[in-house]
Amino acid sequence: MGGGVEHKELIEVVTGVADTLRAPINLDEALDRITGSAVETIPGISYASLSVTTKGGQIRTVAPTDPLALRADELQYEFQQGPCFEAVVGAPIVQSDDLANDRRWPRYGPEAAAALGLTAQLAFRCRAEPHARGALNLYFVEAHELTVETQQLGAMLAHLSAVALGWSRLDQSLHEALTTRELIGQAVGILMERYTIDADRAFSFLVRTSQSTNVKVREVAAGLIAEQVPPGGRDRPAGARSGRGDESSWLRRGTARA
Repeated sequence: MGGGVEHKELIEVVTGVADTLRAPINLDEALDRITGSAVETIPGISYASLSVTTKGGQIRTVAPTDPLALRADELQYEFQQGPCFEAVVGAPIVQSDDLANDRRWPRYGPEAAAALGLTAQLAFRCRAEPHARGALNLYFVEAHELTVETQQLGAMLAHLSAVALGWSRLDQSLHEALTTRELIGQAVGILMERYTIDADRAFSFLVRTSQSTNVKVREVAAGLIAEQVPPGGRDRPAGARSGRGDESSWLRRGTARA
């Protein structure tokens, strides 16, 4: 690769990041490994960080390799200009070879050069659909030629960042799905035992109750588990042996509050 980064180094970087993506994922560790690898592997880079968007649309910095990288990021958020900011809002790659004299960012460029000593910067968009958006930020304090190899390595690490962000959210979603399934299973079991009905009828009761009260099935199940079925069992699910109870009135007494 042009005498820059050895293939062995790349393999070690990818392997090291991949190790952090094993479930259950430690997102902080994964992102720290990515930004640290950027500084160690890509020639000329002094600092690195990742910018990610919150659900509320704010941008925050994670895994900075140095406080200076954090300060540079914050300047771009404040001024709403600079490679980092542009990559977060949509540009795939943003490069500045001379921050001090870059006319695209009249406030950020001179400030970054004078106050932070930065000479150049690269930012790569990293997006994990459908919600996670961010950028990998690479900072230079010494004059260095930004080659095609530099761009390729940065793009690879940005892709790994997107994978980490997406996998973290998938892991969280999977955990939530498993928890929901467990709650529903417990609620179905309670109904089956209490009213001597089969699993399909108990689950149908949960679904009808959810629809009639506009409460999520997960919350209906959680409320049922928390409250338990009233000992008298006066209101029963449809098809229970003692008659056709009013599910919605029973829920209002117990689980509608969940």
